[in-house]
Amino acid sequence: MNSGNNIYLWQQPDWPHWRYDTLRLAGLLGRVHHAQGHLLGRMRDLGLGLRDQATLQVLSEDVLKTSEIEGERLNPDTVRSSIARRLGVDAGALAPADRHVDGVVDMVLDATGRFDQPLTAERLFGWHAALFPTGYSGLARIRAGGWRDDASGPMQVVSGPIGRQRVHFEAPPAHRLEAEMADLLDWFNGRQEADPVLEASLAHLWFVTIHPFDDGNGRMARAVGDMALARGEQSTHRFYSLSAQIQSERKDYYDRLERTQKGSLDVTGWLEWFLGCLLRAIEGAEVTRCAVLIKARFWQRWAGMPFNDRQIKLLNRLLDGFEGKLTSSKWAAIAKCSPDTALRDITDLLDRGVLSKSAAGGRSTSYQLS
Repeated sequence: MNSGNNIYLWQQPDWPHWRYDTLRLAGLLGRVHHAQGHLLGRMRDLGLGLRDQATLQVLSEDVLKTSEIEGERLNPDTVRSSIARRLGVDAGALAPADRHVDGVVDMVLDATGRFDQPLTAERLFGWHAALFPTGYSGLARIRAGGWRDDASGPMQVVSGPIGRQRVHFEAPPAHRLEAEMADLLDWFNGRQEADPVLEASLAHLWFVTIHPFDDGNGRMARAVGDMALARGEQSTHRFYSLSAQIQSERKDYYDRLERTQKGSLDVTGWLEWFLGCLLRAIEGAEVTRCAVLIKARFWQRWAGMPFNDRQIKLLNRLLDGFEGKLTSSKWAAIAKCSPDTALRDITDLLDRGVLSKSAAGGRSTSYQLS
């Protein structure tokens, strides 16, 4: 059924009875909880308005990165606008709606915003249908909003060119899905684990091992994990993005996942990796906190100065961490205006001291916040 002599987790005779060494995990788990408490305290000090801005920034990154892990790049402006509309947060000029982006956003917000509601098959079907509103993944027709049926053969995770593909994992057959998912959902809703962080780690692993849908399993597993974390923190505000951290450690994530799925039901190693990744995500959230403060102080400083919608959009882009250098041609492309209009916008901000010009001249001229 699978390559080599490995038996997958779900083929083990004691599946799905997870085992792990609590003593080995205790120190790392304590550091995670300390970091969570420290971050939540720092974020409460910001005040409600800035907390909303921090949540908007983190959720935008979360939606972008959970899709990037699967090789899909969404438009940052569309993602940010979709989240801002749903949260009622001021994000300046909003981009037009995109139902595909809205679907990913709806899943992420439902998982974390309604963490206190049971996770059911119907709720998962709704998430999946939202992820694939056309019923297609790329050019392939899929079963959107329902368990996979394996009509085209067993569900396998593969890589490499056709004819020389390597099978990394094979999921349980479709006829077992209803019972497998019932076990997972009963456990998840029963909150049998003593610690919500371990729940999040096990739920993630368990979900991707069952692989119940034709596509979108990774994104949904991360949403389920985020739901467990939000439930543990008793907070709908998200101040760190585990998906963004997983994206930055993507190769290690897939390597660790493959080794775990071909190993025993002692998943201490997986839990150690997950806790370490989560700790790095929480510690990295200080960058978000600082960015939100800098952004707030910037707009306070220029509060009496009128800006047009294009200028507000591009200034927010710079404040949110613009990738590369901002040139007049990039300004025109992002603002969807003519080069002459872009240059007028920029010149106006230079004259007012909001922007400064790089030392390089000609076509290499770029601009940054003063």
